[in-house]
Formats: sequence, C-alpha cells, structure tokens
Amino acid sequence: MGRAFEYRKATKLKRWGNMARVFTKLGKQITIAAREGGGDADTNPRLRVLFQQAKKENMPKDNVERAIKRATQKDAADYKEIIYEGYGPFGIAILVETATDNNMRTVANVRSYFNKFGGSLGTSGSLQFLFEHKCVFKISPKEGADLEELELELIDYGVEEIVFDEEENEVFIYGDFQSNSAIQKYLEENGYEIHSAEFEWIPNDYKEVTDEQRASIEKLLEKFEEDEDVQNVFHNMK
Repeated sequence: MGRAFEYRKATKLKRWGNMARVFTKLGKQITIAAREGGGDADTNPRLRVLFQQAKKENMPKDNVERAIKRATQKDAADYKEIIYEGYGPFGIAILVETATDNNMRTVANVRSYFNKFGGSLGTSGSLQFLFEHKCVFKISPKEGADLEELELELIDYGVEEIVFDEEENEVFIYGDFQSNSAIQKYLEENGYEIHSAEFEWIPNDYKEVTDEQRASIEKLLEKFEEDEDVQNVFHNMK
C-alpha cells in the first residue's frame, strides 16, 4: 500500500466518530458547495458527492435542507475556507483547514492552541511546500471490476494510486488535486458509487518522534479537533 493510503489510515480524525461533529462539518461543506455551484445536485458535481456522503453518514434530511437554505439566505453565515499553517511542538508541521464565518475568532483560537502547546502559527503558504495536495475518492467496489485495470484506465485522468481497503470493503482513489473533476466524471459515467470525495494534504516526508513527544503533539491535535470551525488537520508526524 502506498504512502498516501498509509497516511490516511493513521490520521483519521476522532471527530468523525462523533455524529454531531460529522453533521456540522458536512453541513458547512454543503452550504459552501451550494453557494459556489448552486443548490441543484444535477448541475453541481461537488454537491452530488456531498449528498451521497451525508446519506452514508445518516445525516437527517432536515439538516441537509437547512445547509442548502443557508447558501441562499442573504443574512446567513458566509463561510469562508481558510488554511492555517504552523509548527507544533518538536518541529511538526501542521496544516489546519477551517470553514468559518468569523475569521478573527478562528485565527485567535488557532493561534492560542499553537501557543498553549508549544507551537507557533506561521504565515500563509509558509509550510504548504512540505505537503502534496491530493483529491481522494472513496467508492464501493464494483462486481466484476478489476482494480489494476481501473488504475491503468484512470492514469490518464490524473489518478496516482488505487487501494482496496478490505476492512471497510471500500476502494480509495488518490489523484492530483486538479484532476478532481475529471476523476469524478469518469466514476459517475462508469457507474461507480462514490461515498465521498475529499481533498487532503499528504506530507512529502515524515518526522520521527518519541512516544512522549507524540503524546504532547496529540494533545494539540485533539484541541484542534474540538473546535467547530476546524474541518481537517494534517501533519507530518510519523
């Protein structure tokens, strides 16, 4: 299994085990997608995938409809997606993806978390070169489909790695960030059920830490996860 998949398996956020946080995260993503591409899933590919993901996570229909409605209300919260970059303790690089309607609040919180746990907030773009931006699709395996043949077929669409996760009976597809639309179009046209489509920052290199250091860094990561403005956290801790 490749570097990207091993990273994903090792860094699943605990927030995805908390149903309320899952719904909050998906709700914000649906609102942002509807505001950018319209509320009709037939003409909005990103929204189509989010609807599938919400269904898989058993998100109530009312929550989905409210998220769509927020995108069209003039006085509703205007979420902006902002990435914060900084170093955690022991030189671990951390990218914090947020969706916020109050940048002043969010940046103050993120800075305070870094400071409290021995890290420091950096400037925009200062650490992104340490990571690769990837699109990640999670799909159901299709009966009779050969994954090696699928991978060869999808190379022309920007796919770099395909992995079957036996534990979850799902297929993970990794590609270049800019190839997201082409990959989604191929999967939809060829009848694959898409469970989710996300963007991830995969580290180019990993930094070794001791068990004691890891425990300290994980306290900071957990603090980020508790913040409702935080969508995802990526780091280069091995």
